[in-house]
Amino acid sequence: GQEKLSCNPKKENGSHVVLCELGNPMKAGAQITVDMELSVSGLEDMGDAITFQLQLWSKNSPSPANSSVTVPVEVQAVMELRGNSLPATTVLPTSWHKVEGSRRLEDHGIKVEHVYQLHNKGPSTVSEVILHLAIPSHLGGRFLLYLLELGTEGGMTCTNLPGLNVEQV
Repeated sequence: GQEKLSCNPKKENGSHVVLCELGNPMKAGAQITVDMELSVSGLEDMGDAITFQLQLWSKNSPSPANSSVTVPVEVQAVMELRGNSLPATTVLPTSWHKVEGSRRLEDHGIKVEHVYQLHNKGPSTVSEVILHLAIPSHLGGRFLLYLLELGTEGGMTCTNLPGLNVEQV
């Protein structure tokens, strides 16, 4: 049957040790399987794996058995994308046409600003995040949204789209 282990963390010679009592007394020849879930913080610079030293011993055994286990490091972070448009609602007139050759913004349509915020909800830190944002710019061979500029804040960089401000407005 499945039982919960009673484990006690402690520090020993500068190392963190977790001592778990598996059974007392245990019958001769008994075989057990133990699944452990460990939560370790501060692994940002540890590479792809960390090593745990496991030591199994019995009070009846004269020599303890030692082994090392290398565990792949799996970083988890929950990312949340929030966005809004300013103004929130835009109604375009059905008979509106842009003024050809004009460099004035108002001659090309109503200004709509889309703002997106990417938040890391943790528990781990992240780096090198790539966000692909697809914006429909044409509908039926005509401009739906004229993409004027793309900007960032907070130390991020963006790759500009090939269709960004094609008419140099």
